[in-house]
Amino acid sequence: MKRKQFPLALWIFVGLLAGAAAGAALMCLPNGVDIAKSYIKPFGTIFLNLLKFVVVPIVLFSIASGVISMGDISRVGSVGGKTVVYYMCTTAFAVILALILASAAKAMNLFTPLDTAGLEYAPPEGQSLMDTIVAIFPSNAVTPLASATMLQVIVISLLLGFGVLLAGDKGRVAGDVISSFNEVFLKIMDLIIRLSPLGVACLICPVVAENGPQVLGKLAAVLLVAYVGYIVHAAVVYSSSVAALGGVSPLAFFRGMAPAMMMAFSSASSVGTLPFTLECSERLGARREVASFVLPLGATINMDGTAIYQGVCAVFIASCYGMDLTLGNMATIVLTATLASVGTAGVPGAGMVMLAMVLQSVNIPVEGIALVAGIDRVFDMGRTTINITGDAACAVIVSKMEDRRLAKAEKK
Repeated sequence: MKRKQFPLALWIFVGLLAGAAAGAALMCLPNGVDIAKSYIKPFGTIFLNLLKFVVVPIVLFSIASGVISMGDISRVGSVGGKTVVYYMCTTAFAVILALILASAAKAMNLFTPLDTAGLEYAPPEGQSLMDTIVAIFPSNAVTPLASATMLQVIVISLLLGFGVLLAGDKGRVAGDVISSFNEVFLKIMDLIIRLSPLGVACLICPVVAENGPQVLGKLAAVLLVAYVGYIVHAAVVYSSSVAALGGVSPLAFFRGMAPAMMMAFSSASSVGTLPFTLECSERLGARREVASFVLPLGATINMDGTAIYQGVCAVFIASCYGMDLTLGNMATIVLTATLASVGTAGVPGAGMVMLAMVLQSVNIPVEGIALVAGIDRVFDMGRTTINITGDAACAVIVSKMEDRRLAKAEKK
């Protein structure tokens, strides 16, 4: 597996560098941005579409197969409980870290205040918490699969697995069919992943060509603080948790996650990166039945990177409006951002929806989002990388905790 893994990570890295270099070169040409968007980006979109195509059947059959292999419905509850607690705790820490770093940057006058006159921004419409809970449960079995509504797909997968277990001997044929389809789509996933170096290059090239000049502008300090937050969170939270709770060396963890992290960085899509995250997590020791449940759920509700983005942007936008955030305001931001990571699950433009909720919770004008919206894709690349890394850390940790729990149960 190591012989297979390292060349993949190396070639993805080469593709990332090649795409970035091509984007930088096109940025210097008169029509370079148009060339990148019209002739290079479509190939990246094709690759991303192929990944998204395989995600829904993988989630559907992997979770159902995982539930069946567990053989016990109560074990699913144990895995789910540990997963949600881990996600909520790491998200809360991410927001606190972001507020500390952004406040320090503001105190050192690193943020350049921007003119807020005439700003307009209409955030995407969000859902209430109760509406989100209701939307988790599908009214039919086809629409969630067609629209890739991941929380509903997860519910369908769980019910399918539960049904096979409860049917006993009569459910064995259905279980074999699910297992067979799971293996088929995993092989399809392997074929698609072989295209990843080219796909990564075509995805990153137009981003560099389009955002290069803006990144070098007045928002450079905001981006820097956000990315410092991403790196610190990964180095501190994920390193310590996988070492202490998962028994995995931090260096081995990040080395094993390199292909998925580079794919996430270039695509800015947690769902599109899911096949990579699943494969990397299994190589790091996560059980397939656990990873196939934890990772799709994390791709939907775990948003550590997004939480860091919200904390940094909230402090920056407040400074542009001449507002100073109190400790009470910061506590409200931590609570709102943590709960919003679940409350906005499945909503298009979730990062912007969550930021709007955070700003409204402390009476910062929502129009301030327009200050950072222009380079949101650059923020998104980093926050998606952190999001999927947190998903994988949770999969490894929960797998090891379940192994220890089952070992103790067998001794008794």
